Amino acid sequence: MNHDNFLQIAIDGPAAAGKSTQARMLAEKLGGYYINTGDMYRALAHAALQAGIDPEKNPEKLLALLPEWELEYQLDKENQPQLYFNGKPIAQDKLRNPQVTAIVSQVARIPQLREWMLDKQRRSRKLGLVIMEGRDIGSVVLPEAKFKFFITASPMERARRRLAQSSEVSSNASLEQVAEELQKRDFIDSNRELAPLRQADDAIKIVTDGMSKEEVSEMLADMVRKELP
Repeated sequence: MNHDNFLQIAIDGPAAAGKSTQARMLAEKLGGYYINTGDMYRALAHAALQAGIDPEKNPEKLLALLPEWELEYQLDKENQPQLYFNGKPIAQDKLRNPQVTAIVSQVARIPQLREWMLDKQRRSRKLGLVIMEGRDIGSVVLPEAKFKFFITASPMERARRRLAQSSEVSSNASLEQVAEELQKRDFIDSNRELAPLRQADDAIKIVTDGMSKEEVSEMLADMVRKELP
């Protein structure tokens, strides 16, 4: 397949930096398809929970199930990307619960699982104009992407945003606890051996403190539109 006919936009950054929001808004503005690679790992974290597997203690049990699992984005009736696990659409509430959030980093740090996932992520290029977000998109998954953005914010700003996404944190969590959790997550993501969280050399870094979602989104869209044929 010749990927020159397709256009990829890679958005990377740490947890709760606003990557998903920006990728979604950019897809709407440019008429592209938003691919959330975090949801792909969350789908496997959910599957691990269903199978009663602890990914930290027994990663080999999780790896043993991979040949039986299929995971891909397909377009739904509204022409929007929908994540399918073993041929069935997987609902957001299953991916976003606190139990899944608690183990997704442990799932994502298993090297052989990331290798398996790479092919699944790259397959979504066939959809056309793809806006893909994650931790290693510009550096590993889509190194050929025409546009690469690294979106980040200060730890406290990110903690405030994560608290606003109430479904992902326990009901009595404080701002400080959430900030500490995010820093732990950053440490795991930045220090894993395979495909750590890092800014690709040719990515544009954007610190979003003090900016509204719309301001960030318009800035990204402007940069892309200038370069589009």
